[in-house]
Amino acid sequence: MSESTDGRFARFRSALSDARATRSWTVDANDGILATAGILEGFAGAGATDATLLTAAFVAMIAGGLGLGGAKWAEEAAERDAQLRVIAVEAAELEHSPEAELAELADHYVSRGLAPDLARQVAEQLSARDALAAQLDAEHDIRQLMPRWAPAWAGVSAGAAFILGSLVPLLVSAFVPGAVEGWAILLTVVISLVITSFVSARRGHTTVSRTVARTLAVGVGTLGSSYLVGMLIF
Repeated sequence: MSESTDGRFARFRSALSDARATRSWTVDANDGILATAGILEGFAGAGATDATLLTAAFVAMIAGGLGLGGAKWAEEAAERDAQLRVIAVEAAELEHSPEAELAELADHYVSRGLAPDLARQVAEQLSARDALAAQLDAEHDIRQLMPRWAPAWAGVSAGAAFILGSLVPLLVSAFVPGAVEGWAILLTVVISLVITSFVSARRGHTTVSRTVARTLAVGVGTLGSSYLVGMLIF
């Protein structure tokens, strides 16, 4: 038996969601790599000692991870609050004016290209099944309320990705001799960015070469600018 259209659509949406999550995670990891490496290159350009470099990298890792995680949590929590407000408004409108809401739903499908009679039938069938879900999907593109735990998980995931990314230049700073530390950080950052960009591009079904090239351009530019600023200031 062939897979139903609904089943294929659900599978496609799940794959798309996974790809977006992977891209988001790699972006956060890249932020950790570049932010920490950029600070190290800036301090190295200023002639900082190894102890100062290590301290700066550690502080950047902790502060950046907590800052990004907190920002992501606040962003997702605000989105969930907005969804709850929209759901409450739609539920009240359905309770007080069900016919008006049904007509509005039918108009939505007319605007999507259905004939008025067919749009009315679709609206009636969807409303009979779950009127609130039909309104939320059509008017607000809300197919499921964000789970209560989702904002916290988004914050933890973003913070963890940033910290893992930051560990790359931090470990180089801790274990590589100061004489070659700057070049070692640059080489390690380039390799790390290539890997994360490759994973992101493959999961997102985008062009690998373009994704890697854009990421490396930003990364190398960031490190070079940070080193130059450190030299000019001190």
